[in-house]
Amino acid sequence: MVRRLAVLAMMVVVLGALAFAGWHNLQQRRLAMQQTQQKLVTLTKSSPEEANSQPDIEGANLRDKPAPTFTLVDLSGKRVSLSQFRGHPVIVNFWATWCGPCKLEMPWFEEMNQKYKGQGLVILGLSQDEGTSTDDIAKAVKKIGVTYTILQPDESVPKLYGGVDYLPETFYVDTKGKIVEETAGAPTRDEIEADIHKILPGA
Repeated sequence: MVRRLAVLAMMVVVLGALAFAGWHNLQQRRLAMQQTQQKLVTLTKSSPEEANSQPDIEGANLRDKPAPTFTLVDLSGKRVSLSQFRGHPVIVNFWATWCGPCKLEMPWFEEMNQKYKGQGLVILGLSQDEGTSTDDIAKAVKKIGVTYTILQPDESVPKLYGGVDYLPETFYVDTKGKIVEETAGAPTRDEIEADIHKILPGA
């Protein structure tokens, strides 16, 4: 009788251990799926009408190539050219007022703007708000709280950078005018700062 009880107790312990292992494995799988989903929501189609379609982020790889030059108009009507910042590390960021991930990362860009402008860092925010008035773009920029240069939309420039099918999309240009890094989607603050260090003088 005692032997049967001992065997029964052992079986209960084994079954309990197996159940706990299964529950723990399920929790780990759920956590991994949540982390994957969080990474996927940082991409937005480059027009509101396409925002619900499935991402395809292959795009053009411009790393180690000269950054395509452009001249655009800022929110005050002043012409701004990429070429005028030769010798400076430059961030070229494509964004839009309706893009949630864009508005998530822009305060981080502003933080980096204040932190690294003493080392010559220039940030250019290229609005993709076709059909939106300059005043509305300016109001959105003020609400987000950024002070770096915002340039008005021009459909020809995204084509030079591989189409820019998803927002936000960012290109990190070194002091020689070469694209060192490009990202699609909103990265973390630490990832932005790490990419900036790749283009700073002496990097």
